[in-house]
Amino acid sequence: MRKVFDFENGELLLINKPHGWTSFDVVTSVRYAIKHHTGRKKIKVGHAGTLDPLATGLLLICTGKFTKKIIQFQNLRKEYTGTFTLGATTPSLDKETEIDQRFDISHINEELIRDTSQSFVGKIEQVPPLYSAVWIDGKRAYKYARSEEKVELKAKFVEIKSFDITRIELPEVDFIVECSKGTYIRSLARDFGETMKCGAFLSDLCRTRIGEFKLEDAFELAEFKEILKEI
Repeated sequence: MRKVFDFENGELLLINKPHGWTSFDVVTSVRYAIKHHTGRKKIKVGHAGTLDPLATGLLLICTGKFTKKIIQFQNLRKEYTGTFTLGATTPSLDKETEIDQRFDISHINEELIRDTSQSFVGKIEQVPPLYSAVWIDGKRAYKYARSEEKVELKAKFVEIKSFDITRIELPEVDFIVECSKGTYIRSLARDFGETMKCGAFLSDLCRTRIGEFKLEDAFELAEFKEILKEI
């Protein structure tokens, strides 16, 4: 286990983001731990790709001079595993908000599910979730959503490199997706459900890989803090 860090010249830390934490929460916690460890009042710390609060998984944290590489890391492909729940929708496209509509799923079968997943592979147009950090006229989209203001988000092109179904136990469908920067898995859940005419929302999500960086090599946040205490 690594015992030496050079936070000022730059480190790339692989952290498993806890459920319920924002990515900024993790950055703040890591920054505080590093400040306490080094005794420095100022240290640059940033993350290379936001995860929603309800998601878990790999977060790349850059320190010191490595913060200049954040855009480079953000451009890497991502891999996610998770669960779609069919037969219902929510305003946030995940479990952050309550179910607002329910749909019949009696016509849904394995063949339809697998064929639909493959129809999304390639370059597709995707509209970001309203409950997201996308900027609209100088304001985050989620702020409009929470104040129930109606705004229109523009579609953008993203690429789904692979979209495989790993478990079907209706109404739940597990998946593994490899995709480009800027892809919203919540939007993929919405579009997946709309295509099958049954509605769907994202009920679980974990980011397992960014480029060649893997979740299995990441620190738990508490583990990282304990390592700093031992140095």
